[in-house]
Amino acid sequence: MFYYVNGTVAHVEPYLVVVDCGGVGYACRTTNYTLSKLTRGKPAKLYTHLNVREDVFELYGFSSESELGCFRMLISVSGVGPKAALAILSSNSPEGLAMSIVSGNEKALTAAPGIGKKIAQRIILELKDKLAKGQLSTAGGESFAGGITVIPENKASEASAALAVLGYSQSEIASALKGIDMDALSLEDVIKQALKKMVKA
Repeated sequence: MFYYVNGTVAHVEPYLVVVDCGGVGYACRTTNYTLSKLTRGKPAKLYTHLNVREDVFELYGFSSESELGCFRMLISVSGVGPKAALAILSSNSPEGLAMSIVSGNEKALTAAPGIGKKIAQRIILELKDKLAKGQLSTAGGESFAGGITVIPENKASEASAALAVLGYSQSEIASALKGIDMDALSLEDVIKQALKKMVKA
């Protein structure tokens, strides 16, 4: 229903921002990561997800399509609701979350308030499995074409899998990773450099 809201930041509080769009204030539940990029009175564009169930009608907003994609992937996991997803994304950047899933890092997920070891294990298991079967979708709702292997044989495959978690296609990932010195950089730096190249493209 709403792809994004684009306006002026009218109000900010923990996990919530109100964006004034032509005189209408849209209350968007969000993460600390997105809030850190917003300033009251300044323009903002948030990519949104509308959560509707029974008597609940809530809008969630994120500063990037990558974060929106991560949010949607998290709530697709059984037992993970919007509040838990916001907590996880408030403790992890989209890139950090992708690395945690690919590397099986439970501690990074349990650092979020209210996220226990069992939920963290389920998130890693289900999202790795979906990624391996090519079932994850981009923020725009498009599924990845074909299966994607997440077996971390080397740094390049780990970086590729992490970028796929963020919603990039295999052709985009291959182009972004080309020319990056895998041996000289850490996995995190490889991912950051690839993301910079894709943003500029």
